[in-house]
Amino acid sequence: MKHLRAILRFLALASWTLCVFLVFFPLRFILMAWQSAVVKLKVITFRVWARGTAVICGMRITREGTPPKPPFVLVSNHLSYMDIVLLATQLGAFFVSKAEVAHWPAIGFLARQLSTIFVDREDRGDLPRVLDLIEDALRSGAGVVFFPEGTSSDGSDVMHFKSSLFDVPLRLGYPVHAAAIRYEAHEGWMPASQSICWWGDMTFLDHLYRLFGMPSFHAHVVFGEGVTHYQTRREFADALHLVVKKGFAPAQRVRG
Repeated sequence: MKHLRAILRFLALASWTLCVFLVFFPLRFILMAWQSAVVKLKVITFRVWARGTAVICGMRITREGTPPKPPFVLVSNHLSYMDIVLLATQLGAFFVSKAEVAHWPAIGFLARQLSTIFVDREDRGDLPRVLDLIEDALRSGAGVVFFPEGTSSDGSDVMHFKSSLFDVPLRLGYPVHAAAIRYEAHEGWMPASQSICWWGDMTFLDHLYRLFGMPSFHAHVVFGEGVTHYQTRREFADALHLVVKKGFAPAQRVRG
């Protein structure tokens, strides 16, 4: 049954994505002369796609707190590629993602066309370009989400936050909001650290196939208060780390 469920979800997701783009591309062409309208279209389209994808994947969402209103900067702990789907169902934003995602089959194309800012983590010289894109997104009235841990984890704890991307909100005076994410696997399946969290040497397609084979899973997001008035990026990052830790719970628990 799990293999049939996974195949049907792959087909449903492909069909849903195609439908979304059949609407998106003509609208983008019509609005191409108005940059602010194109930005809003990308954000709205990605949010619509994420909400449909969450349903297809069997993601059952519980939310605590209130998502920020754009323009905003939001940071979160990072457990899986599903974090982006989860957060995109709750708020409209550009997401900062590692450059490798741009080359993933299907998902890379989706990310390139919609609200994604890619960063090459191996090239420190790429940082000024990324910071400029974040600033442009904020000035256009959009929200920006990034994951300052720099990589995804098994959900047992919140890793140390890197401070480089905090430069823009520090310089522009934007408060930075926080979200804490955790997952719970369906009863009778592997714990969330193995079935939902994507980390270490797990391969993407094998993990996605295993995730799609599950009947459903629970995703919890806790939105915290915005943090402001810090003098350095490091102080900013450490303060947000504490906010995320406050709303965090390990991803190991399993429930029906």
